[in-house]
Amino acid sequence: MSHPDSPFAPENSRAYASWRKAKLQNYPTSAGALRVEVEDPRELSEAEQEKMLQACRKTNMVIYASRLGGLADKQIPRRLGEQFGLVRLDSNLLADEDAVSTLQVVPEKSGRGYIPYSNRRLLWHTDGYYNPPERRVDAFVLHCVSPAAHGGENALLDPEIAYLALRDENPEHIRALMAPDAMTIPANAEAGGESRPAQTGPVFSIDPATGSLHMRYTARTRSIEWKSDMSTQRAVKALEQLLAGGSPHVFQYRLAAGEGLLCNNVLHNRTEFADEVDKGITRLIYRARYYDRIRGTGVQDV
Repeated sequence: MSHPDSPFAPENSRAYASWRKAKLQNYPTSAGALRVEVEDPRELSEAEQEKMLQACRKTNMVIYASRLGGLADKQIPRRLGEQFGLVRLDSNLLADEDAVSTLQVVPEKSGRGYIPYSNRRLLWHTDGYYNPPERRVDAFVLHCVSPAAHGGENALLDPEIAYLALRDENPEHIRALMAPDAMTIPANAEAGGESRPAQTGPVFSIDPATGSLHMRYTARTRSIEWKSDMSTQRAVKALEQLLAGGSPHVFQYRLAAGEGLLCNNVLHNRTEFADEVDKGITRLIYRARYYDRIRGTGVQDV
């Protein structure tokens, strides 16, 4: 299903041209432009909330910097999200009982291949790319309690900018990546049992109710099967080149203690990192994933 007036529908050339012009006008050129200082993310002032919303409306993401560095309170991401209409948490396989994940080095989980719980690099992806459509992850919050001693930097890319770049290069890339069988995530089987079935779906999709864009993607080769036709293969190669090519719209940022990322499930990766456990320096990040989009950031709102 699609939305008849969405600028993201390949056939809507006029709507796309209008949206594209507005999107690129005054688009930020550095992660610093996304940074908003706040006192307490759990209780934002009206001005703080408005600044964060404006950044999200432009780039689908905002970095907040608070005075709560070192405070291990999982209510920080939950209460921050609630202020932006994020309430339906994704209780995924490895999340904590409250559906907020504690991201740190956990040998038991990393040994089973779950890279977010290791200190190894994370390749480009959107969160929940393996979820079924009814559990689509539209937004997430990362909150940094404490950074690693070294490394752990994120690269961030607005999915709408990725869509724009690919459509400008060749509209056929978009058509290929919107195919319902473009990308399959194989089943995740452990100890002889199937803990997650295979998931087939598009990379880019349009919300039929709002016309907003959603993206699901992973660069992990062992976790993905691409449709074998030439159009899809060319589109995937173009996307890989975009992510590897040093685009000015890719933002590099290392979250410090008390800082966090609020976003509409943007493309992101993470460099490897090193803790210094003997000095008490260990990376601790809280992650909350949502089935909601940040309120007021739909394409119709913007």
